[in-house]
Amino acid sequence: MGYKTILAVLDSERSAPPITRFAADLARTFSAHVIGLRAEMLATVPLIAPMEIPDPAAVEALQQAAQAETRRIETVFRAGMEREGLSFEWRPYVSSAGYSSDSVQECLRASDLVLAFQNDAEHGNDSSADLDALLFESGRPVLLVPHILKEPQPIRRALVAWNGSREAARAAFDALPLLMRADSVEIFSVDPPGMPRQAPDLAGTDLANALSRHGVKVTLKTEENCPVPTATAIENRLADDGIDLLVMGGYGHSRWWEMLFGGVTRSVLASMTALTLLSR
Repeated sequence: MGYKTILAVLDSERSAPPITRFAADLARTFSAHVIGLRAEMLATVPLIAPMEIPDPAAVEALQQAAQAETRRIETVFRAGMEREGLSFEWRPYVSSAGYSSDSVQECLRASDLVLAFQNDAEHGNDSSADLDALLFESGRPVLLVPHILKEPQPIRRALVAWNGSREAARAAFDALPLLMRADSVEIFSVDPPGMPRQAPDLAGTDLANALSRHGVKVTLKTEENCPVPTATAIENRLADDGIDLLVMGGYGHSRWWEMLFGGVTRSVLASMTALTLLSR
């Protein structure tokens, strides 16, 4: 069991080298085919006062700059894949809808796993709208690489943030190929609600049994009456136990930024120290 089609989102020159390295590592692990995807947005049209007519020269300059960046990103991706002798293809798209366009979404939905870079506004990589399209519209699990990680590392310890929800269950089983290769997997619950058949301190038992049947080495950890917010409790577990992979559901309403920039998901993703797999 594994990921056979990995889609690597290459949205900037800064993220292209690490995403290429992580995609290559996953491709070697799972004998997968990698699709390098770049969704180039059409340039915003500058207007000339006082008539407010489009400035053709400015539009052409912006578009040429974007095309040049796409070519540089493609060069990085192709070099990384060819160096490893991997199966791959390059797919550039140009549209006004970016990652929400029909052609891009069709490509996303045909992949096993989407690999993308953590939102990094400090370096001009504020990709919240793109992440909205990746998670909410594609229906595929998204593996985010934190910007502090430069090279792939073995996933020895994994943490599944568990609250019994549909999203958390989807994430846990979407991550199964990675969890099966981890040395240990902890199912972590914070102040779980009591279930009809079990007390809160037994939260995650059924999930642990299901994962263990796949050969996953599972332990349970529950914090009741937690004195800190859930996001802080998760962050503490990541830091204290040297977690390599966090698995959690993507929660929220119709728009990514309502989820990503509010509540638990916002806090955890803003301070990512580990690979994070999200499913919706």
